[in-house]
Amino acid sequence: MTALSYRLLMIHSKLDAEVDYEQKRRFPDLFRLLRLKKLRLVIKDRMAHLASVRQIGMA
Repeated sequence: MTALSYRLLMIHSKLDAEVDYEQKRRFPDLFRLLRLKKLRLVIKDRMAHLASVRQIGMA
């Protein structure tokens, strides 16, 4: 695992925890929740792109 993939994984994990926390609040902030989910999706896409580039490079 490269440093970049590890960092992306940690960011994704932190965003996931923040989404869970926000959803469990009594009155969740829907705009913050939407922003967190979009950021989490961006990180997930970057991780998938990084994985596909590494597979192509190793083939």
